[in-house]
Amino acid sequence: MTPLGADVPTTWTAMHAGANGVARLEEDWAEGLPVRIAARLPVDPAGSMERTEARRLDRAEQIAVVTAREAWADAGSPEVCPDRLAVVVGTGIGGVTSLLQQNHNLETRGPRRVSPHTVPMLMANGPAACVSMELGAHGGAHAPVSACASGAEAIALGLDLIRAGRADVVVAGGVEASVHPLPLTAFAQMMALSTANDDPEGACRPFDAKRNGFVLAEGGTVVVLERAEHARARGGRAHASLLGAGVSSSAAHITASDVPGQVRAITRSLRDADVAPEDVGHVHAHATSTPQGDVAEARAVVEAVGRHPVVTATKSMTGHMLGASGATGALAALLALRDGTVPATRNLRDPDPAVELDVVMGEPRAGRWRAALSNSFGFGGHNVSLVFGRA
Repeated sequence: MTPLGADVPTTWTAMHAGANGVARLEEDWAEGLPVRIAARLPVDPAGSMERTEARRLDRAEQIAVVTAREAWADAGSPEVCPDRLAVVVGTGIGGVTSLLQQNHNLETRGPRRVSPHTVPMLMANGPAACVSMELGAHGGAHAPVSACASGAEAIALGLDLIRAGRADVVVAGGVEASVHPLPLTAFAQMMALSTANDDPEGACRPFDAKRNGFVLAEGGTVVVLERAEHARARGGRAHASLLGAGVSSSAAHITASDVPGQVRAITRSLRDADVAPEDVGHVHAHATSTPQGDVAEARAVVEAVGRHPVVTATKSMTGHMLGASGATGALAALLALRDGTVPATRNLRDPDPAVELDVVMGEPRAGRWRAALSNSFGFGGHNVSLVFGRA
């Protein structure tokens, strides 16, 4: 579920059409904020759930359950021993909107108006727990919290669980639902958000010389990872192969991008996948549209891979879904391999000369590549790179 669509086919089609998911916030509470734009889901995830179920869940948990159901159905609802089924769903912030709403209830309406479901709704492990209960997964429910790299780290951990022999199937991904006055203001105060309030459609412009920050978004992406032998035995359909993952910690600065740390993650992912840099034909960039971050990533890709890959940045359309962004980027990368076409980066009109990459602009780019790389980098120095191959 992304600001471009409520499911994978709709989102993928919208990405190829260069659609826009960013809009002006029309609520009264947004009027006094320094940033009054965001990218929201086109549908309410609660609409796909029973009312009694939805009211007990934070919006991020609702997104996790709905996306997990879609992924599970797409995988053919595989028969797997519950002890061999695990869940890894990350989030950057968790149930922040529930926490803030219940605090508001406490201050304005008194203790009796605080929901008894508050703690399960605000827990960062809530989305993973809800998905594990939805699917009856007894193999472990894990919740990486690594800022904007959370969704990608969830997929990397899922790969580790399968390789370690602890699971045959892992439902993995990331979710986020934090479009609220406090997160918006907090990100704005650190000058991370675009201030193009009068131009929401053109606000997010990765790699463009006039970029000035990211756009806060909500959403979620969940994939089903399955041991190849297990999938073959049941006649399962594969969209792509997860070949390897690389994780590093920059240990340098709480928010600044770190080229050496990113290079380590990319290099480790290629080594883990046994893929040479020249075999990487496509890179889905983290590219949030910040002045420093986009250039740092471009330098890391050139150093670790080279200038030859076809690069795109779908945050130009979806906005930045924080903990969900890494899983969504991974999905875009593997679908590009599957379909042989890369969506263009929206709003890229005046490429930054410091970005020495072949960034797709204007129209989607067709091609056939052996491998694709997806990058995710989060505050705190969390760096995750994933490598995919064709199924």
